[in-house]
Amino acid sequence: MTVFFYDSYAIIEYLNNNSRFISYFEQHRGILTLLNILEVYYSVLWEGDTQRADLVLETLLPLAIEPRKETIQRAMKFRYEHKKKNLSYADCLGYQIALDQGIKFLTGDKEFEHVKNVEFVK
Repeated sequence: MTVFFYDSYAIIEYLNNNSRFISYFEQHRGILTLLNILEVYYSVLWEGDTQRADLVLETLLPLAIEPRKETIQRAMKFRYEHKKKNLSYADCLGYQIALDQGIKFLTGDKEFEHVKNVEFVK
C-alpha cells in the first residue's frame, strides 16, 4: 500500500467519482493538511450539501498532519521561486510535505503536470 499526499484537487475528483482517482483512495493511504480540508469542505458546501460536507470533514480530519517550521519555509520558497505559476499556499505546502515525507504529491492541477515527485492524474 502506497502513501500519497492528497491534494484538494485529487480529493474533490474522488468525491465526484472520477474513476481515475478511485484506486488512490480505495487501495492506498494518504495524508493532507488542514488547508486541504478547508478547500474540500468549502467545495462540498458550495454544492449545497451540508450533511455531506460534515461527513467529508469527519473522514478527512484523521488524515491531517501539521507541518514543521522548516517545511513551511521550504514550501514558501518553492512558491516564491515559481511565482509565475501562481501556485496556492496549500498546494505548495502539500507538495513540500510530500517531498519531506518521501511520498508522491497526488494532483491533477495543471501547474504540477511536469514537476518532479508528482503523481499527475487528469
